[in-house]
Amino acid sequence: MQLTRFTDVGLRVVMRLAVDDSEDRPGTRQIAAELSVSYAHTAKVISRLSELGIVDAQRGRSGGLAITELGRVASIGWIARRLEGDGEVVDCDGAQPCPLRSGCLLRSALRGAQESFFESLDTVTVEDLTRSPTRGVLLSLPRFGGSDPQIPSKTGD
Repeated sequence: MQLTRFTDVGLRVVMRLAVDDSEDRPGTRQIAAELSVSYAHTAKVISRLSELGIVDAQRGRSGGLAITELGRVASIGWIARRLEGDGEVVDCDGAQPCPLRSGCLLRSALRGAQESFFESLDTVTVEDLTRSPTRGVLLSLPRFGGSDPQIPSKTGD
């Protein structure tokens, strides 16, 4: 099973925010630059993470991003399910429906495999993923922001 880019970015954003102990709240542009992801994609991901209560996103001069307590303790499986949505591994009923769909056992086998995949991620939390050595890697990412007007350090957008 392969996660979408949306979920991949979402998990990286959560991990990055989980190790941030500073008083300054990074902005979306800063996080996008640090993770080498497009700003537009990162903004969409952060919007969804905020809707889920995983990230606190505040606009304005004293705004920025911070992980919530839910974000710290949530399982990776729980987060991935919400970012991935309810889609199945294969689309048997799409624009060109599969001719085997009326009697095929593959769809249910793949659904079971998908659920097993998420269940295996249910045992891992964000805190688990941000321990050493990952913590050191996240903390050593080049920090952007500050005096560069293109990448504000304190805004949520």
